[in-house]
Amino acid sequence: MFRKECGFESLSGHFVDVTDFWLVVASMVAFAGAVGASAWKVRAGWGGGRAWDFGFLLAGFVPLTAALFVRGQAEGSCPLNSLYDVLVFLAWSLVLIYLLVGSSYRLSLLGFFTAPLALILLAFATFGPIDRGFLARRVADPWVETHAALSVIAYGAFGLACVAGVMYLVQEHQLKSHRFSNWFLSLPPINDLAVANRRLLMLGFGLLTAGFLSGVVSGQPVNSMKFWGSVGIWVLYGGFLGAWALWPWRPGRVAKFSILAFLVAMAALPALQYLSTTP
Repeated sequence: MFRKECGFESLSGHFVDVTDFWLVVASMVAFAGAVGASAWKVRAGWGGGRAWDFGFLLAGFVPLTAALFVRGQAEGSCPLNSLYDVLVFLAWSLVLIYLLVGSSYRLSLLGFFTAPLALILLAFATFGPIDRGFLARRVADPWVETHAALSVIAYGAFGLACVAGVMYLVQEHQLKSHRFSNWFLSLPPINDLAVANRRLLMLGFGLLTAGFLSGVVSGQPVNSMKFWGSVGIWVLYGGFLGAWALWPWRPGRVAKFSILAFLVAMAALPALQYLSTTP
């Protein structure tokens, strides 16, 4: 009933057609190639080849963008109307932000961590035990579309901050233990990782705030539990950034927060998506 009231109409079938399925599969193949190429570089102790990482991820990003376009055309809105949509869009957001900022801080190996995360999201969305049916929206509200898109792209920034946090802790551990492996030779400078981590958290929080404001402007009714759950994620990141501005913490603690906060946000994502389709 709620979906009909909000302009949704259920459509049968797991996918729009075989097109979006094979486009997503093509993306997974490219991301798997990125993982393999980066693993080979690390094993060989070679820190170069940034163009390889960028090329593989770009090769996966293009068909994934096309898959979202096909899905969006069928749904009549930004394709964020099911958990499958959200997971695919989140994988796309991760890669988008890497392509935009990954080279800004000499973070070539960031692609090695980004690619498997995107690959896992796509594999679970495509083959996992979730409903891959889709919904057609009879009337699309641009503010609601903006709210949904910005919120998921914010998760992409938080995901990349999590990746940068993992890389920071790996390098910090090797520096403290004085045991340097090929990983150490391939990792970016630790100061660059700290800067990237901080800026990605700020970028994600800014996008999430803009998404909230878009939702408020839309004036559409929202499930109260979803609203407060979303506010909780916003307060989690906003509270940390506010406390950090007053009492600067060492980068290692920021890296740990980036990892734990993203795990909390991802654990809450299925519930928030479910609540978005219930009164």
